[in-house]
Amino acid sequence: MNDWTDKAAPSLDDFAVLAQAAFDSLPEPFRGLAAEAVVRIDDFADQETLDALGIEDVFELTGLYHGVDLGERSVIGPAPMPPRVFLYRRPILDEWAERGDVTLGELVTHVLIHEIGHHFGLSDDDMHRVEDEA
Repeated sequence: MNDWTDKAAPSLDDFAVLAQAAFDSLPEPFRGLAAEAVVRIDDFADQETLDALGIEDVFELTGLYHGVDLGERSVIGPAPMPPRVFLYRRPILDEWAERGDVTLGELVTHVLIHEIGHHFGLSDDDMHRVEDEA
């Protein structure tokens, strides 16, 4: 049996390490095409983001992509801001504890890949279909 008496919850920095490992494990060419994305770890989404998405429960949002996806970019228009992927530590920890059937690293990887999928222009429905077929 594991002894958890001396364990602390993973910090924002711990999540950054997990996210970096997940990103580094992406196969090429996906990793190269997503390299410009800035990954940010926060405890929760801010209220403005939750309001814009119509989300009332702060624990419902585990990740978010913010940017112009690759398919929507114009070569003649202004350069877009670097895309950002947000991972929200507390909702991810909550889902991990609730599920109990995946490692924290697997869940962080799943959320990161999901948000990077938006960078490639995939919708939530597209990604759910791919997951269901896998």
